Amino acid sequence: MSEIVRLTLVSHAMTDAMAAGRFPRDEALNALGQRQVDATVDLGVVDAAVCAPETRTRQTADLLGLRAETEPLLADLNCGAWRGSVLGGVGPAELTLWLTDPTQAPHGGESVVDLVTRVGGWLDSLADRRGRLVAVTHPSVVRAAVVYALSAPSASFWRVDVGPVCRTVMHLRGGSWTLRSTG
Repeated sequence: MSEIVRLTLVSHAMTDAMAAGRFPRDEALNALGQRQVDATVDLGVVDAAVCAPETRTRQTADLLGLRAETEPLLADLNCGAWRGSVLGGVGPAELTLWLTDPTQAPHGGESVVDLVTRVGGWLDSLADRRGRLVAVTHPSVVRAAVVYALSAPSASFWRVDVGPVCRTVMHLRGGSWTLRSTG
């Protein structure tokens, strides 16, 4: 094993909520999502794998051929009462507040600051691990990990673009995270 943690974050494949611009519920991958994950997604050597508890992340991990343990800290951003709603169905003032102030959770869910803190705690918990870890999770969790690793302000969260089956590689060495690659 290497002397560093090599973490590859993989965002789950396409779902109907993503395609329709809805806040997600716990849902399965759609037909396109099933096709997006195939043998051409090369993760290299994997020493361990984890995934968020939602169905779409477990399905993506399975399609990648990973035997992933469930990690609750990788759960999606809690959208509270907005789950299942289309973005246009949420009051414009409330949506704007949530998108511009990372401390706000006006929908009864989780704020961006809370998500970054949760994901940062998980990243910190990897300090005693070594080797290559793959984590299949959500675009919001990948964004939070990037923001945390770069010590970027939480207000930059929405400016990190993470698509379906996007791989983000980070390394932990000497207690510091380095963003290696995205794509």
